Amino acid sequence: QLQLVESGGGLVQAGGSLTLSCKAYTNFFGVSAMAWYRQVPGKQRELVASISSFGNVNYAYTVLGRFNISKDTYTKSLLLQLNSLQPGDTGVYNCQMQVAWGRGTKVVVSS
Repeated sequence: QLQLVESGGGLVQAGGSLTLSCKAYTNFFGVSAMAWYRQVPGKQRELVASISSFGNVNYAYTVLGRFNISKDTYTKSLLLQLNSLQPGDTGVYNCQMQVAWGRGTKVVVSS
């Protein structure tokens, strides 16, 4: 059964950086597209970044140039490097693979 577990969230000042990790417990890590979403209370879940099985990446325009998505095939982890963080980046970040979702890791950016 596919399981995704996120980590790496926390409280950071504006301008700071964080690295989020999503550990995937699956034998299909190398052949699956994956994505990071962000959820803010009262707002619709937003796609932040995605990476295809071929390594093609896409970003929401709000994070373009600041965030970087990558896959670590050795540890079967999906990574999201968050740089130049802004208060608007605050939210719960979930990773997604196929039909599975992680429980999320919370990022709070203070001004």
